[in-house]
Amino acid sequence: MINNQLSAVVYCRVSTEKETQSSSLERQQEELLRYAKEQGYAVKGVFKDQHSGYDVEREGLLEMLDFIKDKNINALFVQDETRLGRGNARMAVLHLLQKSATDVFSMRDAGPVQLNEMDTMLLEILAIVEEYQRRIHNAKIRRGMRRAVENGYRPENNLSNRGNPQGQERKDLPVDEIVKLRKRGFTFEEISITLRGLGFEVSKATVHRRFQEHQERLAGK
Repeated sequence: MINNQLSAVVYCRVSTEKETQSSSLERQQEELLRYAKEQGYAVKGVFKDQHSGYDVEREGLLEMLDFIKDKNINALFVQDETRLGRGNARMAVLHLLQKSATDVFSMRDAGPVQLNEMDTMLLEILAIVEEYQRRIHNAKIRRGMRRAVENGYRPENNLSNRGNPQGQERKDLPVDEIVKLRKRGFTFEEISITLRGLGFEVSKATVHRRFQEHQERLAGK
């Protein structure tokens, strides 16, 4: 029975663009759609590539990774882990999927992808290194913002009271600053950390919501 709260995508890949491989792609899709349904997942998208697994610049793969992130997809179904990639490309994709907390199911493994001890260790190392890189990056942001404030920078001057029709108290936040930081490549988590360093008690979710509201207002103009 399909659980609509469990979302999934299907990824199919063959290594060449030969005409004979098209049938293999279609077969992968049919089998994976059936497999995902048997596992109780609602498939929200199917992505395909006819490309070498050693290359990460695959249109279907890149679209799929964006889709997973934007739609908070729970699981990915593949024929086997080599469909995701070969060599370093495979580990890079697995690492990204691990970061997004996306479960990877393989038909060959009849369940979650089974990684060998070396692969598991490498993914753990990558996660640790990235976490410390994130901490260093956030520390630099906080230090930079503190220095900016010490030199007279006052983002709170851009606050605007818009009120709340639901009668619920609405946090005053410097939306213009959120937009500026976002355009500079800051993540919503980094923006929330920066604002907390300036005295604004705000979560990543609230920052994301205000940014989306701002974008919707612009689109409605």
